[in-house]
Amino acid sequence: MPLPIINSIASWVLKQRIHQMELFLKYPNEVQEELLMNLIRASEGTLVGKKYDFFTIRSYQNFTDRVPISTYEDLQPLIEKTRQGEQNIFWPTPIKWFAKSSGTTNAKSKFIPVSNEALEDCHYKGSKDLLCLYLNNNEDSNLFIGKSLRLGGSSQIYEDNNTYFGDLSAILIENMPIWAEFSSTPSSRVSLMSEWEAKIPAIINEAKNENVTSFAGVPSWMLVLLHKVLEESGKQSLFDIWPNLEVYFHGGVSFDPYREQYKKILPRNDFQYYEIYNASEGFFAIQDLNNSDDLLLMLDYGIFYEFIPMDVFGTDHEKAIRLSEVELHKNYAIVITTNSGLWRYMVGDTVRFTSLNPYRIRVTGRTKHHINVFGEELMVENTDRAIAKACQLTNSEIVDYTVAPIFMKDKEKGAHEWIIEFKKAPENPEAFQKILDETLQSLNSDYEAKRYNNMTLNPLVLQVARPGLFYDWLKEQDKLGGQHKIPRLSNQRDYLEQLKGMQLSVK
Repeated sequence: MPLPIINSIASWVLKQRIHQMELFLKYPNEVQEELLMNLIRASEGTLVGKKYDFFTIRSYQNFTDRVPISTYEDLQPLIEKTRQGEQNIFWPTPIKWFAKSSGTTNAKSKFIPVSNEALEDCHYKGSKDLLCLYLNNNEDSNLFIGKSLRLGGSSQIYEDNNTYFGDLSAILIENMPIWAEFSSTPSSRVSLMSEWEAKIPAIINEAKNENVTSFAGVPSWMLVLLHKVLEESGKQSLFDIWPNLEVYFHGGVSFDPYREQYKKILPRNDFQYYEIYNASEGFFAIQDLNNSDDLLLMLDYGIFYEFIPMDVFGTDHEKAIRLSEVELHKNYAIVITTNSGLWRYMVGDTVRFTSLNPYRIRVTGRTKHHINVFGEELMVENTDRAIAKACQLTNSEIVDYTVAPIFMKDKEKGAHEWIIEFKKAPENPEAFQKILDETLQSLNSDYEAKRYNNMTLNPLVLQVARPGLFYDWLKEQDKLGGQHKIPRLSNQRDYLEQLKGMQLSVK
């Protein structure tokens, strides 16, 4: 069958989903309430269902009165039992897949249960909906005349007691339908390679001769791959290698610090960027409009949402609210109940709503990865936007960064210390530092108040990292590639001190 016909058929099939989306767009709160009750009814006979007497739960209020909000540490004993082969503990159907979380560097691994329902009705459904929304907004797309260059995690699948674990991307590749394998590059064999430094040339070798029409992956690591492609080919633009490129589907970290670098290697105004928000725990939101920074919260993926306002998070007044109660432009910690048996589970991410009809969000950071040592409540969204502006105004480019507090000592005031690795350093680091500090003040009124006349906080301190510092640090932590991310902000100095300790050594 000719490729244009395949493209037309695939586009038509995917766009049929738009009519189903209209239900949750029109009745979002009703769809969520019904979904919650369906999850409860399905799980009445599980160990958790019996413990909290799901059989008699008939309302959201019943549910919140009985089921506590939980962290991974709370659920770990039950998850470990399931990993050892016990079933019907927190979800009625057998769970044999566990996504080993690998996000921001953490000494402790998490094993997130992934049910068959979550694979089909959440993760794969989200991937199809991403294509559906993109195609609906871009009628002339020729996405399916070529392949998608995917860059997933660097873990293989491991077996333990007839259960399996690995990066979420590895689990998705292992279970994906056969048609998805034909429309992607590199092959599953290369995608599942665990050695990052061997994997990159293998990806390039397979992908360079394909007709690539899209990219999919985390911006920081995808940039490493794409620069290697250009370096090997001697070309300046990726369109010289893959002329039919039309879209980059990205997620995992903010795109803001990398946007200008992508524009340089993809110098065409009609090239599209589409953001997704997914995690080991579920596929949450998708950019639903061209040239937008907002993500549509997907409400029919087997995930029931609650939100804790960050101004009461971690206090005696902490209380979760449901979707119908959220307000615009406030920061919330996300709590989810899912079709993998996560009951009122705190994901660890923070979001704010930019629209309530429909419900659209922006990811603002992590509950653990913000700085609030001096009452400044600095979020990753603030630092990502500030560093993007400083780069733009000083014609510089970054590889990565992290920030930690300088604690008050004796009569010395506090400050924030930044380590930034530049791909292209600013000619005047002091000017960069000043723009960064002033932009943060313009974006965050709490930070501005603490910086006013240096009353509480001194100007930020900038350390320029040697080339390859963050790469070497991740390599030392065995965290190279794919889904691994640098912790942007911390209330402690552990990460920053480790990096400073490696600053003079070259691996």
